[in-house]
Order: sequence, then structure tokens, then C-alpha cells
Amino acid sequence: MFRRTFWFTTGVAAGVWATTKVNRKLKQLTPESLAATAANKAIEAGGRLKDRAVGFALDVRDNMARREAELGDALGLNAPVERELPPPRRLAAIENHDGAGYAEGPAHPMNPHRPANPNQTNPYNRNEDH
Repeated sequence: MFRRTFWFTTGVAAGVWATTKVNRKLKQLTPESLAATAANKAIEAGGRLKDRAVGFALDVRDNMARREAELGDALGLNAPVERELPPPRRLAAIENHDGAGYAEGPAHPMNPHRPANPNQTNPYNRNEDH
């Protein structure tokens, strides 16, 4: 008699347990529950993605600042400013061509300011092509 009671109780307990499990699973598979689960997972994934994006942006900003400092050091942009300016350079393009020594020297056919002979005219005539 105790055996039958034991197995009857075990069967009832197993039936209740199985029924409870099936009902929970059915509730999880309703459209409302599926929508809520999907929304929660999307929010969690969005939060993780946002955290990763923010971390990536901070890493990029730090590495960019470090690389700019390296380039500035390599190019001398971060060097202290000198108090004296370098001496001015004389460039041929801005020299005064009215000086006495300018007319001397070899003739240049393209330069009308520098004839080989003061009596000679410029051999280049712009009107020849027209």
C-alpha cells in the first residue's frame, strides 16, 4: 500500500511539475512576451554598443593627441620660440636692378633690362607672332 501511495504521489508531483513548465513556456511564447523580450535585448545590445563606441572614440582621441605630439616634436613645432629672427636673405627675384653693376655681364635675350650692348635692342619681339 505504501508503494502505491509513493508512486501515486510521485506521478502527481511529476504531472504538476510538467504542467507548470509547459505553462511557463507557453507564456514566454506569446506575442507580447516575445516583443518585450526582443525590446529588452535590443536595449541591452544598444547599451553595450554605445559603451564600445564611446570607448573607441576615447581611444582614437588619445592616440590622435599622442601622434600629433610626436609629429610636432619631429617637425619642431613644439620647440620653444627663438627670440632672434634669422638674418634676411637676399633673393634674386627682389633685387634692385637699377644698380650700376647690373648692366654688366652676359646678355640674356629674354630680359630687356640686360642688353649685351647698350646700342642693341631686345631681340625678342612679342608682336612677331601676331
